[in-house]
Amino acid sequence: MPGDARAYKLPVAGEWVEDARDIPVLDKYTGEIIGRVPVAGRALLEKAVAGARAAFPAYSRMPAHRRASILGHAVQILERRREELAELICREAGKAWKYSWGEVSRGMETFQFAAEEARRIHGETVPLDASPTGEGRMGFYLRAPVGVVAAITPFNFPLNLVAHKVGPALAAGNCVVLKPASTTPLTALCLAEILEEAGLPPAVLSVVVGSGDAVGDWLVGDPGVAKVSFTGSAPVGEAIIRRAGLKKVTLELGNNSGTIIEPDADLDEAIPRCVMSSFANSGQVCISLQRLYVHREIAAEVTRRMVEATAKLVVGNPLDRSCDVGPMISESEAARAEQWVREAEREGARVLIGGKREGALFHPTVLADVRSDMKVMCIEAFAPLVSIYAYERFEDAVRMVEESPYGLQAGIYTRDIRKALLAVDQINAGGIMINDTSIFRVDHMPYGGNKMSGLGREGVRFAVEEMTNLKMVVIKP
Repeated sequence: MPGDARAYKLPVAGEWVEDARDIPVLDKYTGEIIGRVPVAGRALLEKAVAGARAAFPAYSRMPAHRRASILGHAVQILERRREELAELICREAGKAWKYSWGEVSRGMETFQFAAEEARRIHGETVPLDASPTGEGRMGFYLRAPVGVVAAITPFNFPLNLVAHKVGPALAAGNCVVLKPASTTPLTALCLAEILEEAGLPPAVLSVVVGSGDAVGDWLVGDPGVAKVSFTGSAPVGEAIIRRAGLKKVTLELGNNSGTIIEPDADLDEAIPRCVMSSFANSGQVCISLQRLYVHREIAAEVTRRMVEATAKLVVGNPLDRSCDVGPMISESEAARAEQWVREAEREGARVLIGGKREGALFHPTVLADVRSDMKVMCIEAFAPLVSIYAYERFEDAVRMVEESPYGLQAGIYTRDIRKALLAVDQINAGGIMINDTSIFRVDHMPYGGNKMSGLGREGVRFAVEEMTNLKMVVIKP
């Protein structure tokens, strides 16, 4: 990616357009302006929705094999531009190279799954004669695209979380108005170029950039939008529910993920995985490991090994191929994380390693002597910090994981199947990972949370279901 600040345009209703204002997009490590992106005004937003509505009748009737072909062609272009995209993600998101490269690989996989799902969207027959009043009738239902999908995506996965909304929507025959995070819009605009090159018809995908308070609110409230898919914070998700009215809504709202390590766990496997799960992408992952519950019998060893492994992480420029932890999305977010750690220290916690900030860089931090009511334990940190809590009984650890108001994913390390199944039964979360941490995800599994962690599920097939309506057909000969 060149160092000069490219002036971008927005793809809106089949045209690449400018608007009256623009915003700078920064390299999160150097602070350099790497692009300028137009801010969508109300008129441009309404043009995007109107264009999507006008494109919907034709696109929704495009044969499935053609939609699949477009998505498959996009995968090929993503592969050709993989290095360019990885570098762009490094710069605009501050994500270390190895994780940026991995995100592009996952984005390709997500679009490949979407291409495959486009070919197998179907309904099924309903045995109407199971009821006496249904005798002599034939019944079946179809899945029909909902119309215009508003996709509102976060900064932490500027390609793959966009892919998880755009890919299934296009596979199902919907049109999309995408609002990426204002801090990381360049990858989404690059993806729009790729889909256009892949053969996506004009106006099927529009991208609008701006604040959630303005552009986001307009988009959610627009009567031309049939479905809202949002990833972000719980307070914003609740506001979207109130504003959306009778639209379909999917919300992925984060977590303060917990993982339990029992004495029979394989620590040679668990420790490196817990370190990665705590600090990958500077902890800015909805399923990052934040609360680590360790049986008292092994707590000293696990703590020592966690600190030793954390000390070996390379913190710095995400473009450095050896980097493990780059900057957070902004200096203000890093300052918030630092404040949370200082508050925990005042309340009795010990910083075993880290706790240091250099601008937007916040060094990987391991805490001990924490309490369940500390902010670092009971609220989503979205930062490179993990707290270790020693427990006596497995049942107590399960209870503490479950006491969280969130319920996205949790992890359990044990060889005891009875304990594993107890955790599955008692933890109300969208995913329970046995012998892994909360961070495990592959892009075709159902993914989403319970409680404050959201509504609905992503994972391509499951997102397609959320983005279609059932149409029941009953035939009386």
